[in-house]
Amino acid sequence: MNTLKGKKAVYCTLGCKLNFAETSTIQQQMEAAGVATAGKGDVADICIVNTCSVTEVADSKSRQAISRLHRKYPEALMVVTGCYRPPLTPTLWGDNILFVKRKENLVNDVISLLRDDVITTEKKESPFRGEKEGLFVPACACGERTRFFLKVQDGCDYFCTYCTIPFARGRSRNGSIASLVRQAEEAAQQGGKEIVLTGVNIGDFGKTTGERFIDLLKALDKVEGIERYRISSIEPNLLTEEIIRFCAESRAFMPHFHIPLQSGSDEVLRLMHRRYDTKFFREKIEEVKKFIPDAFIGVDVIVGMRGETDELFAKARSLMESLPVSQFHVFSYSERPGTKALDIPGKVTPQEKHERSRQIQTLSDEKLHTYYNMYIGQTRPVLLEHSRNANVLHGFTDNYIRVEVHTEGLAMDNTVVPVRLGEWNEKRDALIGKIVK
Repeated sequence: MNTLKGKKAVYCTLGCKLNFAETSTIQQQMEAAGVATAGKGDVADICIVNTCSVTEVADSKSRQAISRLHRKYPEALMVVTGCYRPPLTPTLWGDNILFVKRKENLVNDVISLLRDDVITTEKKESPFRGEKEGLFVPACACGERTRFFLKVQDGCDYFCTYCTIPFARGRSRNGSIASLVRQAEEAAQQGGKEIVLTGVNIGDFGKTTGERFIDLLKALDKVEGIERYRISSIEPNLLTEEIIRFCAESRAFMPHFHIPLQSGSDEVLRLMHRRYDTKFFREKIEEVKKFIPDAFIGVDVIVGMRGETDELFAKARSLMESLPVSQFHVFSYSERPGTKALDIPGKVTPQEKHERSRQIQTLSDEKLHTYYNMYIGQTRPVLLEHSRNANVLHGFTDNYIRVEVHTEGLAMDNTVVPVRLGEWNEKRDALIGKIVK
């Protein structure tokens, strides 16, 4: 590692919470090896870009980030990881770490460093980009944020017709419960109060270790010092009643779920090769509300999928209007090379996609404001998070309502405090809260 000591690196993360957890962990590894994070005006020796490829727009942003850093630091070693694969770039390491520009005096040490924590559960060759099936790279970090993000699973076996993630990330695999509990304990030792569980398809946890997701939740709930856990996106068919009941009764799991719907039309769900129908999805939402009435429920939706006619979109919107959820995260369908969706007739125009996206975003705003308004006047626990303004901190209630709190300069970040929820702030992106003494 002699070539790394004294070097400087810059980091760029695009996409999801999983990518953020991975980048933050890489940064920790680099700093431990003597690599400083480049500040303003510094010349970087290493550029690390963690990319997203969920849509064409995400691909474009990844390319722009790589090009921008390469122009700014033309002599730096460029490391590209994540889901986007630059064309004609050789893969030097499985699990999607690529080297766009090689500098022989650095590249071997960087590879060695980033492979230190690879957990190999099996050595079976995978058809996905030549990587080893079973490689799981741990990640648990908060970066400059307050909350920690713990990667519990990677890859996906589902192969929805619109998605390239299984080809980018490989088959479903995971760390062991014991190793993930150790990482949570380390986060607690570092002062962490909240951990968000991340992955590509986290409900599929256990494929490589023969364990169950519910048992992971039970083990994590016992970790002293961690006051809150949140489960990031989990497939509706993998969100069992046992998991919901446990979260309702647990010590630290918050009343908050993120459940992808993708379409409110059964016909479009079949075109997508999703593993449920709208009846099942509605019943799952009602099941969550039955056991956890206060639960915040975020829902992913894709509009403009090939084959989504005006009639099918109207049917989908009608279903979404009737669901007792808190927010929709809206994505426009994007043509992805190599996906089976390209064989589906009935392409939707960009203008139609834009209009459908606008309609669902408007519906989402209405549902979010309705949900927030229900809790004005209540007192809820809030984790206050780091802020550039020492007098105003933001945070989320247990049920994921964003709150703005005036702290009068008191050092209260990274503490969970009872807050009485008041009216909306000027931006209408948070409720104004007052700490209850």
